[in-house]
Amino acid sequence: MSLNETLIEQKDALLEAHQADDRERLDELLPELRAADIAEILEQIAEEQDNQTVFALLDRLPLDRRAHIIGYLPEDLQEDLAREMSDEVLLTVLEEMSADERADLFNLLDEDRREGLLRRMARQEREDLKRLASYEEGTAGSIMTSDYVAIPSGMTVSQAMMRVRQTAPDAETVYQLYIIDQDGKLAGTLSLRQLMVARPGAQVDDLMIKDVISVPVDEEQEEVARLVARYDMLAVPVIDHEERLVGIITHDDAMDVAEEEATEDMHKGMSIGKLEGGLRSASLFDLYRKRIVWLVLLVFANIFSGAGIAYFEETIEAYIALVFFLPLLVDSGGNAGSQAATLMVRGMATGDVRSRDWAKLLGREVFVAAGLGLTMALAVSVVGIFRAGTEIAMVVAMSMVLIVIVGSLIGMILPFILNRLGWDPATASAPLVTSIADASGVLIYFALATAVLGLPGG
Repeated sequence: MSLNETLIEQKDALLEAHQADDRERLDELLPELRAADIAEILEQIAEEQDNQTVFALLDRLPLDRRAHIIGYLPEDLQEDLAREMSDEVLLTVLEEMSADERADLFNLLDEDRREGLLRRMARQEREDLKRLASYEEGTAGSIMTSDYVAIPSGMTVSQAMMRVRQTAPDAETVYQLYIIDQDGKLAGTLSLRQLMVARPGAQVDDLMIKDVISVPVDEEQEEVARLVARYDMLAVPVIDHEERLVGIITHDDAMDVAEEEATEDMHKGMSIGKLEGGLRSASLFDLYRKRIVWLVLLVFANIFSGAGIAYFEETIEAYIALVFFLPLLVDSGGNAGSQAATLMVRGMATGDVRSRDWAKLLGREVFVAAGLGLTMALAVSVVGIFRAGTEIAMVVAMSMVLIVIVGSLIGMILPFILNRLGWDPATASAPLVTSIADASGVLIYFALATAVLGLPGG
């Protein structure tokens, strides 16, 4: 049975027990489910029924588990849940959440409620929450947590172990420990394994790794995810502008960012705006709004193709058979360009391709595109001979080679140009590349036909 089918069964069982007010069955089902699975089931229930059922099911859980589950829910549902909670309950939920999830939920609240909750918090907790909630969205600071194990420099192994035992219950991860000096600056890092096998009297300063990979607090979250994946890190420390340790970003949070960024790039690659909350929960108007702008712009971009056809009207009238091959040729150029753009955008996103590589890649793309064009020209020339004769078949074959080369180069170069202008290379979307390649293909095809075939009486 697939995960999705299992979740559907579990959701139906929960709903059945809830509707029958079978508390014993609910108390049996809820503890068996993982927090992430409960969150997904609750999200489905909210879409299919109403939020009141979600509230009722959450109320049957202990506050600590409830807080953990809320952290997995989409922002709009978190906001609805927070609105239904009293300040006392919400404050308790916030206290039970991990530091980064607490800051995310806090930022969803209106300003008056935030101020009211802050006044009820202990000073240290209040300052930590305000700091985490203040970082700009999309930066390392916005996804980091302050729940980590920090060990002051100069401690012995036995003292450090005692420190781990004291702070471990609230830490997101204890497998990586961070050594800080008296100014709070990151001095080194140490794994829990290293600490456990070392002599009790040994100094942590002698055991720690001093060459620490860290990120500044204003680093882009996409770069953080790439760093974590590249070095297989359990967590990456985050430092401020004075090199003080202010938080860590765990592997699971980095992977969430990687998934989010990949989804966003895919949407941009098809000229779709970012969907807040995901496709399933998006409204009809949001789906329309995120797609219409680029579609309208691309309609006007395609006017150039029409203008090209109108310009060569005499050639088309003289050799009407040329029209048969037009869709085939321009689509080939657009497809080749889309492939090239996809390769470049993904290569730049993963760090495999950098701006300085453009000249080398340009030369390679010319040879690859020429090979592709020649192969496709051979295939289409056979159709051309049988459909329209040798002369037009030659024009079609020559056009195919040139159009595929030009389309591929457009797809390859456009992401570099956008990157140089400071725009996201993913904006070099398949529809955009196809529209430009189509207009270029029309001009190449009919200009070549006019030059080779000439005009009757010309």
